[in-house]
Amino acid sequence: MRVTGTGHAGMRFETTGGSVLCDPWTNPTFFASWVPFPDNTGLDWAALGQCDYLYVSHLHRDHFDAENLRRNVSKDARVLLPDFPTDELENELRDLGFRHFVRTRSGEPIDLDGGLRVMVTSLKGPGDGPIGDSALSLDDGTARIVNQNDAHPLDIPELLEFGAYDAHFTQFSGAIWWPMVYDLPTAAKREFARRKRIGQEDRAMRYIREVGAPNIFPTAGPPCFLDDELFRWNGLGYEGVENESIFTDQWEFLGRMRELGHDGGHLLLPGTTAEIDGPAVRNLTHPMSDAEVERIFVDKESYLREFAERARPVIEAQKAAWSAPQPDILRQLKEWIEPLMKRADHMCDGIGGVVRMDLTGMPAGAPGVDDDGVLPLAFDFAGREIRTWDGEQARYRWTIPATLVQTNIDTGEVDWSNSLFLSVRFAATRVGQYNEYLYTFFKCLSEERMDYVENWYDAANDDGRDIELDGWKVQARCPHLSADLSKFGAVDGDVLTCTLHNWKFNLATGRCLTSAGHEIRAEKLGASD
Repeated sequence: MRVTGTGHAGMRFETTGGSVLCDPWTNPTFFASWVPFPDNTGLDWAALGQCDYLYVSHLHRDHFDAENLRRNVSKDARVLLPDFPTDELENELRDLGFRHFVRTRSGEPIDLDGGLRVMVTSLKGPGDGPIGDSALSLDDGTARIVNQNDAHPLDIPELLEFGAYDAHFTQFSGAIWWPMVYDLPTAAKREFARRKRIGQEDRAMRYIREVGAPNIFPTAGPPCFLDDELFRWNGLGYEGVENESIFTDQWEFLGRMRELGHDGGHLLLPGTTAEIDGPAVRNLTHPMSDAEVERIFVDKESYLREFAERARPVIEAQKAAWSAPQPDILRQLKEWIEPLMKRADHMCDGIGGVVRMDLTGMPAGAPGVDDDGVLPLAFDFAGREIRTWDGEQARYRWTIPATLVQTNIDTGEVDWSNSLFLSVRFAATRVGQYNEYLYTFFKCLSEERMDYVENWYDAANDDGRDIELDGWKVQARCPHLSADLSKFGAVDGDVLTCTLHNWKFNLATGRCLTSAGHEIRAEKLGASD
């Protein structure tokens, strides 16, 4: 099995059963803040995109690069589709022209052409997107690998049922905005960042030990920040500029592995190739000299400054496309988000109060805007409304450029955590601990996502109970998005309809009539009499 690095979590595998392209990301994302590190723009993406199979692990934009997928990846490729609770990933890929899908079930191997065996392990909890994350296992008879990317926590015993792995491609760096954007004393921010880096390394090492592969390829991080106002967030080594970045790079992590006695680490750069022959890695070749490789990491600031100049036109073009904030932005937010608040009892109750959002750069004279061009808003989760802030206590406060919020409104961006917040183009304060409900809410700005997560929370303690509906014993939760069928189930003959999203099931066979998969557990009462 031959692997070619394509940057970040991206790679292409040449197997006995065909080529598999994974997470091909190259364009700046998250409001032009994240850029793949090292530079992968010089790769022959058109050639890389002529693949037999495409695997996109999840919809986060450092994995799902719509422009690259549209331009360069063959639409004849068969997509290895993770088993997610919603169809968003499939729908977005279909919008780009992909038509051939291999539907997987989480943790279940599939035999493909040419002796290629694959398994996609999917994560489906609210912290995973909430539409999911996933890992890919491949076995072509010459090698067995697992591409973990961002998928954690994984069920390692389930993963190992695929077999012992020869190579493990693992995330080792972070994807979060804490503590970088928070209003904290400098010493505290540096200490929290240090702890975050160590925690991420420790998590990666635990996975490495549990999976037990002899060969480790650190992937899925870190990005780099090439916009001038964000450059300080680059991890420039533990003694780097301001020392407030949470990001560890590949060079540092491989050094940490060696310190801990693991000598099986390999550096996978964009364009690096290697052959995985069982437990042996042969012919690992970088696309540049050893001295040039070392310069990327040892003289990192200089490398990044040069990269920033090359990337400046692309970044400025993206910034120029952002929306101008409109005077009625409060009305737009109310119309979109207040109905979702009313569907989100678990999350609203978990947040339990007011979140203040100060929108900066608002047009002068707009309703509620102060002399500094700031519109202070209150997201009142207890009252299920959005309004102008009237001075009340708020445990959480964000200061955000209004242009970013307006852009998300105009594009219908349903996941602000993985767009606006990961951009690190905002400031935050909070009293107390991180609130999972708050950031999960802003991942779920669509009815489908909100309903899924609310039902997920509602079913968190469900023990597989059944209910009775019109002469049938039926599982209590809809297989689609876990809706309570005692509330939303309607039976007509032997067909059950979940009225929340109008999904239909044949109770006699258990088959879902709306989509592939999603079988239901049911039996006719009195059928054994």
